[in-house]
Amino acid sequence: MSALHVDTESLGFPIGYFSIKSVATGRLLEVYRNETNDSSPLALWPAKEQFLVEALRSPDADNQVFFVDSTGALCSRASGHAIDIDGEELVLRHRRPISYPFPNEFSHPLPQFSYDKETQQISITFSYPPNFANSPQDWAENTYLLASKPRARPKSVIEQATAFFSTAVTSSKSMLSGVGHNKPTPDQVFDNGDIDLRDDEILDLDRSEEGEVDNSPDLLRLARVVTVSPTDYDKTVAPYKALRRRWELLPLRATRAQYHARKPSTSN
Repeated sequence: MSALHVDTESLGFPIGYFSIKSVATGRLLEVYRNETNDSSPLALWPAKEQFLVEALRSPDADNQVFFVDSTGALCSRASGHAIDIDGEELVLRHRRPISYPFPNEFSHPLPQFSYDKETQQISITFSYPPNFANSPQDWAENTYLLASKPRARPKSVIEQATAFFSTAVTSSKSMLSGVGHNKPTPDQVFDNGDIDLRDDEILDLDRSEEGEVDNSPDLLRLARVVTVSPTDYDKTVAPYKALRRRWELLPLRATRAQYHARKPSTSN
């Protein structure tokens, strides 16, 4: 019996090896620290190699190279292992034996990644409820997209003090005037320092444009799966959100392109 074969081009990915570049950050998707263990995380990191020709590349950069196998699974070139989704994170996944009840968190069909050349979006299709679905009953109606995650530089002591006094003055004026407080957004709570809200605790769709600032000097960035329900579509069309959901595929070439100028014909 022949093995299941999936046309990789129908998934939007090139045949052979390729890198995946974030349009928003300019960084490449990679298996972090070139690890090979099961559940090793993926992240975004500056390109280790500038060459796209196989003969000119170092094998050390293979953790930033991927391919789609005959079953349609997105795989890492460095280890050959497939890419899976754990929570909202991308991880390396070793093939596992079937265990019942199937599917389950330990053993399940791998998600299928596909690339849209027009929108430059990478979507993820699940054949089972993902373990991060908030509403398991309607998980199949949602759209799942790969997105880079912005990382702002830490605020200086002066900036923190300014925000604190600004909040204190505003609160005092509101108390004296008797004006009620409007419910703050997650970004406002985080920026004002009222609550030590971690960046990963802010829902992707709740981020304002200020929350999309990506100016950290750190090289590392994260990639996450974004869940878009049919009712949340309007929250995803803002340009600053669309940008970090865009990806560029960089196919690797086997040889350097050769160009030969044709000599003009001397015949009459």
